[in-house]
Amino acid sequence: MSHIQTQTEWEEEMSIKILQFIRNELYLDLRFMEQALAALEYRRIDGLSTFATDGTCLYYANEPVHRIFKSNAKFLNRAYLHSVFHCIFRHLWMKGKREKNRWNLACDIAVEYTIDALEKPCTKRILSWSRQHIYEEIRQEKSGLSAAVIYRLLEEKTEEELQSLAMEFYTDDHRFWQEEEQKTPMYQQAKENWDKIARQTTLEQNRRGEDTEDGEEVFAAQVKAGKSRRRYSDFLRKFSVLSEELHCDLDEFELGFYSYGLRLYGNLPLIEPVETKEVHKIREFVIVLDTSYSTSGELISGFLQETLRILTEKNSFFVKSKIRILQCDNQVRREEILQNEADIKRLLQSLAGEHGMSQQSLAGKRDISQQKSAGVYEISGGGSTDFRPAFAYVNQLLEQGELQNLGGLLYFTDGKGTYPKKPPQYKTAFLFLDDYDETAVPPWAMRLQLEPEEWIHEH
Repeated sequence: MSHIQTQTEWEEEMSIKILQFIRNELYLDLRFMEQALAALEYRRIDGLSTFATDGTCLYYANEPVHRIFKSNAKFLNRAYLHSVFHCIFRHLWMKGKREKNRWNLACDIAVEYTIDALEKPCTKRILSWSRQHIYEEIRQEKSGLSAAVIYRLLEEKTEEELQSLAMEFYTDDHRFWQEEEQKTPMYQQAKENWDKIARQTTLEQNRRGEDTEDGEEVFAAQVKAGKSRRRYSDFLRKFSVLSEELHCDLDEFELGFYSYGLRLYGNLPLIEPVETKEVHKIREFVIVLDTSYSTSGELISGFLQETLRILTEKNSFFVKSKIRILQCDNQVRREEILQNEADIKRLLQSLAGEHGMSQQSLAGKRDISQQKSAGVYEISGGGSTDFRPAFAYVNQLLEQGELQNLGGLLYFTDGKGTYPKKPPQYKTAFLFLDDYDETAVPPWAMRLQLEPEEWIHEH
Protein backbone atom coordinates (compact mmCIF):
# COMPACT_ATOMS: atom_id res chain seq x y z
CA MET A 1 0.00 0.00 0.00
CA SER A 2 1.42 3.36 -1.00
CA HIS A 3 2.13 5.94 1.68
CA ILE A 4 -0.55 8.62 2.05
CA GLN A 5 1.12 11.98 2.54
CA THR A 6 0.10 13.78 5.73
CA GLN A 7 -0.65 17.49 5.97
CA THR A 8 2.61 18.07 7.85
CA GLU A 9 4.61 16.21 5.22
CA TRP A 10 2.97 18.21 2.44
CA GLU A 11 3.71 21.49 4.22
CA GLU A 12 7.32 20.43 4.69
CA GLU A 13 7.65 19.52 1.01
CA MET A 14 6.16 22.87 -0.07
CA SER A 15 8.50 24.77 2.27
CA ILE A 16 11.56 23.12 0.74
CA LYS A 17 10.30 23.90 -2.77
CA ILE A 18 9.74 27.55 -1.79
CA LEU A 19 13.25 27.81 -0.31
CA GLN A 20 14.77 26.28 -3.43
CA PHE A 21 12.75 28.68 -5.59
CA ILE A 22 14.04 31.64 -3.54
CA ARG A 23 17.62 30.41 -3.84
CA ASN A 24 17.31 30.05 -7.61
CA GLU A 25 15.75 33.50 -7.98
CA LEU A 26 18.59 35.08 -5.97
CA TYR A 27 21.15 33.22 -8.06
CA LEU A 28 19.77 34.69 -11.29
CA ASP A 29 20.60 38.19 -9.99
CA LEU A 30 23.73 37.29 -8.01
CA ARG A 31 25.53 34.62 -10.00
CA PHE A 32 28.85 35.13 -8.20
CA MET A 33 27.15 33.94 -4.98
CA GLU A 34 26.22 30.46 -6.17
CA GLN A 35 28.23 28.62 -3.52
CA ALA A 36 27.18 30.93 -0.68
CA LEU A 37 23.49 30.65 -1.50
CA ALA A 38 23.66 26.85 -1.42
CA ALA A 39 25.86 26.54 1.68
CA LEU A 40 23.15 26.36 4.37
CA GLU A 41 21.24 23.15 5.03
CA TYR A 42 17.47 23.62 5.44
CA ARG A 43 16.09 22.63 8.83
CA ARG A 44 12.57 23.17 10.17
CA ILE A 45 12.01 24.43 13.72
CA ASP A 46 8.44 25.21 14.76
CA GLY A 47 7.88 28.52 16.47
CA LEU A 48 10.15 30.69 14.32
CA SER A 49 8.55 33.75 12.74
CA THR A 50 11.37 34.27 10.24
CA PHE A 51 14.65 32.65 9.16
CA ALA A 52 17.54 31.97 11.52
CA THR A 53 21.02 30.55 11.06
CA ASP A 54 23.98 29.24 13.04
CA GLY A 55 26.32 29.23 10.05
CA THR A 56 25.51 25.59 9.23
CA CYS A 57 21.72 25.50 8.80
CA LEU A 58 18.99 27.85 7.64
CA TYR A 59 16.17 27.38 10.15
CA TYR A 60 12.55 28.05 9.23
CA ALA A 61 8.98 27.24 10.20
CA ASN A 62 6.35 26.10 7.69
CA GLU A 63 3.54 28.52 8.55
CA PRO A 64 5.41 31.85 8.08
CA VAL A 65 7.18 30.58 4.95
CA HIS A 66 3.85 29.70 3.28
CA ARG A 67 2.03 32.82 4.49
CA ILE A 68 4.74 35.34 3.56
CA PHE A 69 5.40 33.66 0.20
CA LYS A 70 1.75 34.27 -0.72
CA SER A 71 1.60 37.88 0.49
CA ASN A 72 5.15 39.27 0.07
CA ALA A 73 7.53 36.85 -1.66
CA LYS A 74 10.20 39.55 -2.07
CA PHE A 75 10.55 39.76 1.73
CA LEU A 76 11.49 36.08 1.80
CA ASN A 77 14.11 36.74 -0.86
CA ARG A 78 15.60 39.50 1.27
CA ALA A 79 15.41 37.45 4.47
CA TYR A 80 17.16 34.48 2.85
CA LEU A 81 19.92 36.71 1.43
CA HIS A 82 20.08 38.58 4.76
CA SER A 83 20.99 35.41 6.67
CA VAL A 84 23.53 34.38 4.03
CA PHE A 85 25.18 37.81 4.20
CA HIS A 86 25.49 37.53 7.99
CA CYS A 87 27.54 34.37 7.40
CA ILE A 88 29.65 35.65 4.53
CA PHE A 89 30.44 38.88 6.46
CA ARG A 90 31.27 36.68 9.52
CA HIS A 91 28.90 38.56 11.83
CA LEU A 92 28.17 35.39 13.82
CA TRP A 93 31.79 35.14 14.95
CA MET A 94 32.86 38.77 15.48
CA LYS A 95 30.85 40.07 18.45
CA GLY A 96 33.71 39.91 20.95
CA LYS A 97 32.94 42.03 24.03
CA ARG A 98 30.35 44.23 22.33
CA GLU A 99 26.86 44.65 23.78
CA LYS A 100 24.65 41.97 22.25
CA ASN A 101 21.52 43.92 21.19
CA ARG A 102 23.48 46.81 19.72
CA TRP A 103 25.78 44.40 17.85
CA ASN A 104 22.79 42.52 16.42
CA LEU A 105 21.30 45.79 15.21
CA ALA A 106 24.62 46.93 13.71
CA CYS A 107 24.89 43.65 11.78
CA ASP A 108 21.31 43.95 10.52
CA ILE A 109 21.90 47.51 9.31
CA ALA A 110 25.16 46.53 7.59
CA VAL A 111 23.45 43.67 5.75
CA GLU A 112 20.36 45.67 4.78
CA TYR A 113 22.54 48.54 3.58
CA THR A 114 24.34 46.09 1.29
CA ILE A 115 21.13 44.52 -0.04
CA ASP A 116 19.62 47.95 -0.72
CA ALA A 117 22.83 49.11 -2.42
CA LEU A 118 22.78 46.08 -4.76
CA GLU A 119 19.39 47.15 -6.13
CA LYS A 120 18.69 43.73 -7.62
CA PRO A 121 15.16 43.14 -8.99
CA CYS A 122 14.48 40.18 -6.70
CA THR A 123 15.23 42.17 -3.51
CA LYS A 124 14.65 45.83 -4.41
CA ARG A 125 12.31 47.82 -2.19
CA ILE A 126 11.38 51.44 -1.58
CA LEU A 127 13.60 52.96 1.12
CA SER A 128 11.84 54.40 4.14
CA TRP A 129 12.88 57.79 5.53
CA SER A 130 14.46 56.01 8.50
CA ARG A 131 16.66 53.92 6.20
CA GLN A 132 17.67 56.86 4.07
CA HIS A 133 18.62 58.85 7.17
CA ILE A 134 20.81 56.17 8.81
CA TYR A 135 22.44 55.29 5.48
CA GLU A 136 23.41 58.94 5.01
CA GLU A 137 24.90 59.00 8.52
CA ILE A 138 26.99 55.93 7.66
CA ARG A 139 28.26 57.52 4.45
CA GLN A 140 29.18 60.75 6.26
CA GLU A 141 31.28 58.78 8.76
CA LYS A 142 33.73 57.97 5.95
CA SER A 143 35.22 55.17 8.07
CA GLY A 144 34.32 52.39 5.70
CA LEU A 145 31.27 50.17 5.86
CA SER A 146 31.20 47.36 8.39
CA ALA A 147 29.17 46.25 11.39
CA ALA A 148 31.98 47.49 13.67
CA VAL A 149 31.80 51.01 12.24
CA ILE A 150 27.99 51.05 12.50
CA TYR A 151 28.20 49.74 16.07
CA ARG A 152 30.25 52.79 17.10
CA LEU A 153 27.72 55.04 15.37
CA LEU A 154 24.90 53.40 17.34
CA GLU A 155 26.69 54.08 20.64
CA GLU A 156 25.72 57.72 20.19
CA LYS A 157 22.01 56.92 19.77
CA THR A 158 19.35 57.18 22.48
CA GLU A 159 17.44 54.12 23.63
CA GLU A 160 14.34 55.36 21.80
CA GLU A 161 16.31 55.76 18.55
CA LEU A 162 17.79 52.27 18.92
CA GLN A 163 14.35 50.72 19.40
CA SER A 164 13.04 52.52 16.32
CA LEU A 165 15.99 51.30 14.22
CA ALA A 166 15.60 47.75 15.57
CA MET A 167 11.97 47.69 14.40
CA GLU A 168 12.96 49.02 10.98
CA PHE A 169 15.84 46.61 10.34
CA TYR A 170 14.72 43.40 12.07
CA THR A 171 14.76 40.67 9.42
CA ASP A 172 16.03 37.36 10.81
CA ASP A 173 16.38 35.71 14.20
CA HIS A 174 19.82 35.69 15.85
CA ARG A 175 19.02 33.20 18.61
CA PHE A 176 21.54 30.65 17.29
CA TRP A 177 24.50 33.04 17.27
CA GLN A 178 26.83 31.65 19.94
CA GLU A 179 28.57 33.72 22.58
CA GLU A 180 32.38 33.68 22.81
CA GLU A 181 32.37 31.34 25.81
CA GLN A 182 29.98 28.89 24.11
CA LYS A 183 32.26 28.01 21.19
CA THR A 184 31.93 24.42 19.99
CA PRO A 185 33.83 22.42 17.35
CA MET A 186 30.82 22.83 15.04
CA TYR A 187 30.92 26.60 15.61
CA GLN A 188 34.60 26.73 14.63
CA GLN A 189 34.04 24.49 11.62
CA ALA A 190 31.23 26.74 10.36
CA LYS A 191 33.46 29.79 10.76
CA GLU A 192 36.29 28.20 8.76
CA ASN A 193 33.84 27.05 6.09
CA TRP A 194 32.49 30.57 5.61
CA ASP A 195 36.04 31.96 5.48
CA LYS A 196 36.58 29.74 2.43
CA ILE A 197 33.21 30.62 0.89
CA ALA A 198 33.92 34.35 1.31
CA ARG A 199 37.27 34.00 -0.46
CA GLN A 200 35.78 31.94 -3.28
CA THR A 201 32.84 34.35 -3.68
CA THR A 202 35.23 37.27 -4.00
CA LEU A 203 37.31 35.37 -6.56
CA GLU A 204 34.18 34.51 -8.55
CA GLN A 205 33.08 38.13 -8.45
CA ASN A 206 36.46 39.23 -9.83
CA ARG A 207 36.70 36.37 -12.34
CA ARG A 208 33.65 37.48 -14.31
CA GLY A 209 35.64 40.35 -15.80
CA GLU A 210 32.64 42.67 -15.82
CA ASP A 211 32.41 46.22 -14.56
CA THR A 212 31.60 46.13 -10.86
CA GLU A 213 28.37 47.87 -9.95
CA ASP A 214 28.21 50.26 -6.98
CA GLY A 215 26.24 47.79 -4.87
CA GLU A 216 28.75 45.03 -5.53
CA GLU A 217 31.54 47.35 -4.37
CA VAL A 218 29.65 47.74 -1.09
CA PHE A 219 29.42 43.96 -0.83
CA ALA A 220 33.16 43.59 -1.55
CA ALA A 221 34.00 46.17 1.14
CA GLN A 222 32.01 44.21 3.72
CA VAL A 223 33.75 40.95 2.81
CA LYS A 224 37.14 42.66 3.01
CA ALA A 225 36.38 44.04 6.47
CA GLY A 226 35.35 40.61 7.69
CA LYS A 227 38.45 38.83 6.43
CA SER A 228 41.01 41.24 7.92
CA ARG A 229 41.38 39.28 11.15
CA ARG A 230 41.81 35.95 9.37
CA ARG A 231 44.43 37.40 7.02
CA TYR A 232 46.44 38.78 9.93
CA SER A 233 46.17 35.51 11.86
CA ASP A 234 47.49 33.59 8.83
CA PHE A 235 50.22 36.18 8.36
CA LEU A 236 51.58 35.61 11.87
CA ARG A 237 52.20 31.96 11.06
CA LYS A 238 55.06 33.03 8.78
CA PHE A 239 57.04 33.87 11.91
CA SER A 240 56.69 30.43 13.47
CA VAL A 241 59.42 27.81 13.27
CA LEU A 242 59.30 24.01 13.17
CA SER A 243 60.92 22.46 16.22
CA GLU A 244 60.53 19.64 18.71
CA GLU A 245 58.75 20.23 22.00
CA LEU A 246 58.56 17.83 24.93
CA HIS A 247 55.05 16.48 25.30
CA CYS A 248 53.11 13.36 24.47
CA ASP A 249 52.60 12.99 20.71
CA LEU A 250 49.27 11.17 20.47
CA ASP A 251 49.74 10.67 16.73
CA GLU A 252 52.78 8.43 17.22
CA PHE A 253 51.49 5.62 19.43
CA GLU A 254 48.42 3.43 19.90
CA LEU A 255 46.56 4.61 22.96
CA GLY A 256 44.58 1.38 23.24
CA PHE A 257 47.71 -0.77 23.78
CA TYR A 258 49.11 1.85 26.16
CA SER A 259 45.96 1.75 28.34
CA TYR A 260 45.77 -2.05 28.15
CA GLY A 261 49.26 -2.37 29.56
CA LEU A 262 48.39 -0.09 32.47
CA ARG A 263 45.34 -2.19 33.30
CA LEU A 264 47.19 -5.52 32.93
CA TYR A 265 50.47 -4.72 34.70
CA GLY A 266 49.50 -1.86 36.98
CA ASN A 267 51.97 0.87 36.10
CA LEU A 268 53.74 -0.67 33.08
CA PRO A 269 52.39 0.44 29.68
CA LEU A 270 53.01 -1.81 26.71
CA ILE A 271 54.17 1.11 24.57
CA GLU A 272 55.88 4.20 25.88
CA PRO A 273 54.52 7.42 24.36
CA VAL A 274 56.77 9.45 22.12
CA GLU A 275 58.00 12.33 24.25
CA THR A 276 58.51 14.91 21.52
CA LYS A 277 56.47 16.28 18.67
CA GLU A 278 57.39 18.63 15.86
CA VAL A 279 55.24 21.76 15.95
CA HIS A 280 55.19 25.21 14.38
CA LYS A 281 55.41 27.84 17.11
CA ILE A 282 56.94 31.21 17.90
CA ARG A 283 60.48 31.01 19.26
CA GLU A 284 61.52 34.65 19.47
CA PHE A 285 60.52 37.82 17.63
CA VAL A 286 60.23 41.58 17.99
CA ILE A 287 57.14 43.79 17.71
CA VAL A 288 57.82 47.48 17.07
CA LEU A 289 55.04 50.00 17.69
CA ASP A 290 55.17 53.28 15.82
CA THR A 291 54.39 55.82 18.57
CA SER A 292 54.89 58.94 16.45
CA TYR A 293 52.42 61.84 16.52
CA SER A 294 50.50 60.40 13.54
CA THR A 295 49.40 57.16 15.26
CA SER A 296 46.86 57.08 18.08
CA GLY A 297 47.23 55.22 21.36
CA GLU A 298 43.85 53.53 20.78
CA LEU A 299 45.02 51.98 17.52
CA ILE A 300 48.33 50.89 19.06
CA SER A 301 46.60 49.24 22.03
CA GLY A 302 44.03 47.60 19.75
CA PHE A 303 46.73 46.18 17.49
CA LEU A 304 48.74 44.85 20.43
CA GLN A 305 45.65 43.26 21.98
CA GLU A 306 44.74 41.56 18.69
CA THR A 307 48.27 40.27 18.11
CA LEU A 308 48.68 38.85 21.59
CA ARG A 309 45.19 37.37 21.58
CA ILE A 310 45.88 35.51 18.32
CA LEU A 311 49.17 34.18 19.71
CA THR A 312 47.60 32.84 22.89
CA GLU A 313 44.50 31.52 21.09
CA LYS A 314 46.55 29.42 18.69
CA ASN A 315 48.93 28.08 21.38
CA SER A 316 51.78 29.61 19.42
CA PHE A 317 54.45 29.61 22.13
CA PHE A 318 57.21 27.16 22.93
CA VAL A 319 57.89 26.62 26.61
CA LYS A 320 60.94 28.87 26.20
CA SER A 321 59.92 31.82 24.06
CA LYS A 322 60.51 35.54 24.08
CA ILE A 323 58.71 38.50 22.52
CA ARG A 324 60.17 41.98 22.71
CA ILE A 325 57.84 44.95 22.29
CA LEU A 326 59.56 48.19 21.33
CA GLN A 327 57.92 51.61 21.25
CA CYS A 328 59.65 53.87 18.76
CA ASP A 329 59.05 57.22 17.03
CA ASN A 330 62.40 58.74 15.99
CA GLN A 331 64.17 56.71 18.68
CA VAL A 332 63.44 53.62 20.77
CA ARG A 333 61.47 54.88 23.76
CA ARG A 334 60.42 51.77 25.61
CA GLU A 335 61.04 48.02 25.71
CA GLU A 336 59.03 45.17 27.22
CA ILE A 337 59.94 41.47 27.25
CA LEU A 338 57.31 38.73 27.36
CA GLN A 339 58.75 35.33 28.28
CA ASN A 340 55.60 33.20 28.57
CA GLU A 341 51.83 33.23 28.25
CA ALA A 342 51.43 34.48 31.83
CA ASP A 343 53.31 37.65 30.85
CA ILE A 344 51.04 38.05 27.83
CA LYS A 345 47.89 37.68 29.92
CA ARG A 346 49.10 40.32 32.36
CA LEU A 347 49.79 42.70 29.51
CA LEU A 348 46.38 41.99 27.98
CA GLN A 349 44.77 42.88 31.31
CA SER A 350 46.67 46.15 31.30
CA LEU A 351 45.62 46.93 27.73
CA ALA A 352 41.99 46.19 28.59
CA GLY A 353 42.26 48.50 31.61
CA GLU A 354 41.14 45.74 33.96
CA HIS A 355 44.16 45.88 36.29
CA GLY A 356 47.08 48.19 36.67
CA MET A 357 50.43 46.69 35.73
CA SER A 358 53.30 47.35 38.10
CA GLN A 359 56.90 47.79 37.10
CA GLN A 360 57.62 44.21 38.21
CA SER A 361 54.71 42.53 36.45
CA LEU A 362 56.74 41.53 33.39
CA ALA A 363 59.83 39.36 33.40
CA GLY A 364 61.83 42.16 31.81
CA LYS A 365 60.84 45.76 31.22
CA ARG A 366 62.93 48.83 30.43
CA ASP A 367 61.72 52.38 29.86
CA ILE A 368 64.59 53.64 27.73
CA SER A 369 63.39 57.25 27.88
CA GLN A 370 63.30 57.00 31.71
CA GLN A 371 59.56 57.72 31.80
CA LYS A 372 57.78 56.10 34.75
CA SER A 373 54.83 53.79 34.31
CA ALA A 374 51.53 55.11 35.66
CA GLY A 375 50.27 51.61 36.53
CA VAL A 376 48.53 50.92 33.22
CA TYR A 377 49.88 50.45 29.72
CA GLU A 378 51.57 53.66 28.68
CA ILE A 379 52.49 54.89 25.20
CA SER A 380 55.82 56.70 24.97
CA GLY A 381 56.63 58.85 21.96
CA GLY A 382 54.99 61.58 19.91
CA GLY A 383 57.85 62.66 17.66
CA SER A 384 58.42 62.11 13.95
CA THR A 385 58.73 58.62 12.43
CA ASP A 386 62.09 57.02 11.72
CA PHE A 387 62.24 53.25 11.31
CA ARG A 388 66.03 52.99 11.45
CA PRO A 389 66.58 53.31 15.26
CA ALA A 390 64.47 50.21 15.98
CA PHE A 391 66.47 48.12 13.49
CA ALA A 392 69.73 49.47 14.89
CA TYR A 393 68.64 48.52 18.41
CA VAL A 394 67.63 45.00 17.38
CA ASN A 395 70.94 44.55 15.52
CA GLN A 396 72.73 45.63 18.69
CA LEU A 397 70.84 43.02 20.73
CA LEU A 398 71.85 40.38 18.20
CA GLU A 399 75.52 41.37 18.45
CA GLN A 400 75.35 41.24 22.26
CA GLY A 401 73.76 37.79 22.17
CA GLU A 402 70.52 38.89 23.86
CA LEU A 403 68.60 37.74 20.77
CA GLN A 404 69.63 34.24 19.70
CA ASN A 405 66.62 32.70 17.93
CA LEU A 406 65.05 35.72 16.26
CA GLY A 407 62.18 34.65 14.00
CA GLY A 408 61.49 38.11 12.65
CA LEU A 409 60.29 41.65 13.29
CA LEU A 410 56.78 43.13 12.97
CA TYR A 411 56.59 46.91 12.59
CA PHE A 412 53.13 48.42 13.19
CA THR A 413 52.99 51.84 11.52
CA ASP A 414 51.17 54.27 9.25
CA GLY A 415 54.12 53.95 6.86
CA LYS A 416 55.14 57.61 6.86
CA GLY A 417 58.79 57.56 7.85
CA THR A 418 62.39 56.86 6.86
CA TYR A 419 63.11 53.21 6.00
CA PRO A 420 66.49 51.46 6.36
CA LYS A 421 68.34 51.05 3.07
CA LYS A 422 70.15 47.85 4.06
CA PRO A 423 68.04 44.70 4.54
CA PRO A 424 68.33 43.05 7.98
CA GLN A 425 69.37 39.43 8.43
CA TYR A 426 65.93 38.40 9.70
CA LYS A 427 62.37 38.40 8.33
CA THR A 428 60.72 41.81 8.52
CA ALA A 429 57.11 42.83 7.99
CA PHE A 430 55.53 46.28 8.01
CA LEU A 431 51.89 46.25 9.10
CA PHE A 432 50.11 49.33 7.80
CA LEU A 433 47.07 51.04 9.27
CA ASP A 434 45.74 52.33 5.97
CA ASP A 435 46.71 52.85 2.37
CA TYR A 436 50.47 53.28 2.01
CA ASP A 437 53.01 54.23 -0.63
CA GLU A 438 54.16 50.92 -2.15
CA THR A 439 57.17 52.60 -3.79
CA ALA A 440 58.52 53.80 -0.43
CA VAL A 441 58.59 50.33 1.18
CA PRO A 442 61.90 48.46 0.66
CA PRO A 443 61.54 45.41 -1.61
CA TRP A 444 63.02 43.12 1.05
CA ALA A 445 60.19 43.79 3.52
CA MET A 446 56.92 41.90 3.75
CA ARG A 447 53.89 44.11 4.03
CA LEU A 448 50.24 43.79 5.06
CA GLN A 449 47.49 46.39 5.19
CA LEU A 450 45.30 45.94 8.26
CA GLU A 451 41.65 46.82 8.73
CA PRO A 452 41.68 47.87 12.40
CA GLU A 453 38.02 48.91 12.49
CA GLU A 454 37.02 45.25 12.91
CA TRP A 455 39.09 44.51 15.99
CA ILE A 456 39.91 47.73 17.78
CA HIS A 457 36.69 47.72 19.84
CA GLU A 458 36.22 43.97 20.24
CA HIS A 459 38.21 43.40 23.40
